[in-house]
Amino acid sequence: MRPAKRKCGTSGFESNEETILKKVKNMTKLRKQKPAKDNSNEKQQQEEYHCWLMKSEPESRIEKGIDMKFGIEDLMAQPNQTACWDGVRNYQARNFMRTMKIGQRAFFYHSNCKEPGIAGIVKIVKEAYADHTQFDEKNPHFDSYSSQDNPRWSMVDVQFIRRLKRYISLSELKKLHLNHKTSEGPLKNMALFTRARLSVQPLTQEEFDFIVSLEDET
Repeated sequence: MRPAKRKCGTSGFESNEETILKKVKNMTKLRKQKPAKDNSNEKQQQEEYHCWLMKSEPESRIEKGIDMKFGIEDLMAQPNQTACWDGVRNYQARNFMRTMKIGQRAFFYHSNCKEPGIAGIVKIVKEAYADHTQFDEKNPHFDSYSSQDNPRWSMVDVQFIRRLKRYISLSELKKLHLNHKTSEGPLKNMALFTRARLSVQPLTQEEFDFIVSLEDET
């Protein structure tokens, strides 16, 4: 029989059987835990933003039988070149969308593809409202904890404005960001690198204007 295992931080001993029982109880508790706390009632951000970067996938990826692809060409093909920006399932990204105002500009960013980068510019044409995909059990973005009376997730409508004169890649932006960190340039704190995982990110007006100026460079 294996010797009893010493319990850290105590002077006593704990049997293997007792250890196993505790592990099972802890696992049961974890399974019953609710999703992460919704902090939507807390102050969402210190600074008011007017420009954004919004990520979407331009290449096909099937999830639960649904193609998640939605590139800038797909937006351009929509009626009035307008579509809802659904499927955001991160509280901070959602909170950013809830602060968006009609007329604000955003970069349409191609993500999860061979060469990620900024493809064009869109504008917000409808402010945040309930994301219908959270209620659809067949949709990859279904949320069983959400309800019609208390929806957890929001979306906005965006409209295509134009493509950039050239595609501005992530690799180009990263080089500028690293350079600007030492030279105090406009992209030194760009959220694309400081909050990389967010699918909806804020931009300062200075960051937005500087990136637009890059399209004239060869």
